[in-house]
Amino acid sequence: MKKINCLKSMDKVLLFVTIVMAIYGLFNIVTASSREAVTNLDKSIFYYFYRHLAILFIGLIASLIIIKTSIRKYQKLLPLIFIITVILNLWLVLKGSSTRGANNWIPLGFFNLQPSEISKIVIIVCMSFLFEKFDKSLKNNKVKHTEEIWTIIFVGILIPGIVFLQKDLGTAIVLIGIFLILYLTSSVPKQEKINSMAILIIIVFVGGLIMYSVKGYLLSDAQKARFDFFNPCSKYAETGYQVCNAYIAINNGGAFGLGIGKSTQKYSYIPEPHTDMVFAIISEELGLIRCTLFFIGYFIILYRILRLSRMSKTIRNRYICLGVAFFIFMHILINLGGLFGLIPLTGVPLPFLSYGGSFTLTLLISIAIVQRIHIETINHIN
Repeated sequence: MKKINCLKSMDKVLLFVTIVMAIYGLFNIVTASSREAVTNLDKSIFYYFYRHLAILFIGLIASLIIIKTSIRKYQKLLPLIFIITVILNLWLVLKGSSTRGANNWIPLGFFNLQPSEISKIVIIVCMSFLFEKFDKSLKNNKVKHTEEIWTIIFVGILIPGIVFLQKDLGTAIVLIGIFLILYLTSSVPKQEKINSMAILIIIVFVGGLIMYSVKGYLLSDAQKARFDFFNPCSKYAETGYQVCNAYIAINNGGAFGLGIGKSTQKYSYIPEPHTDMVFAIISEELGLIRCTLFFIGYFIILYRILRLSRMSKTIRNRYICLGVAFFIFMHILINLGGLFGLIPLTGVPLPFLSYGGSFTLTLLISIAIVQRIHIETINHIN
């Protein structure tokens, strides 16, 4: 086998844009989190910067390992990884302590591990390998595919169901979205897709009835309050506080912004402005015109990943790329949709720009896997 130059074989455009976005996100965390770090935690203004930098460094090491590792080698480890991920998420349902209303964090010292975030890439890779494994069988229209279909569905919905029980609605929605886009675009015959989805809806409905009869509710009061998102400024003292202050920040920034470090809304108005509300601070400091550069960056990243999905020589690689692109897109859509008051605000981080340990690691690992697929594709490795 010929020796592969991994750096030379990477998607340079995707690499450049992701590095630029990640570096800007890192330095923006200093200005966005300065008030939070000094006032609430009594720390240096660089507190979150150093923590995020450490996560980026860990992600870089993991990415270098992934880029050197054949995607085919994942197959042997996937069952174990899936089981561990399920166990960790179940443990949080049973024993996890509540943080911001959700039981989804495992304290590890310098950062909190969120298994539900890592579950996103686990589901993408597991389902992609199952599609490849069952491809020939699914294309045989002379037989039923009950076992194959329900194996895929089980892998796709088990963890989202557990995450829903952790009261993390935003992450559960992203996980369900990943499952649906991969399943609905798969080679499962159309009629069997319709039948299986109908059965799945019935199962979810019955499960909801059971949960309601046992607990007396499906959504917590905090989750239900998030659906009261129309006209947030008229409910400023109640459910509209965060989004209304985001509007004020965006309005303050106007077309060209107040200047880097000059945001006023980060001072006590927007809670934890370096996390899911970070785009409001960026808009206030840079202005909407310069913020279009981030949308261009997102477009390039998604386009390059989807382009690679079409180019991929293997079924597993095709679906992994599709899943990663949709995972990133879902985060952009849900984060900015909530920020602009178009959908409920669910606390989903914004790719490359929000502070977050587990999410950032998952994002970097996902991009590294995509880069490995690019290496394998242009070097014709199956």
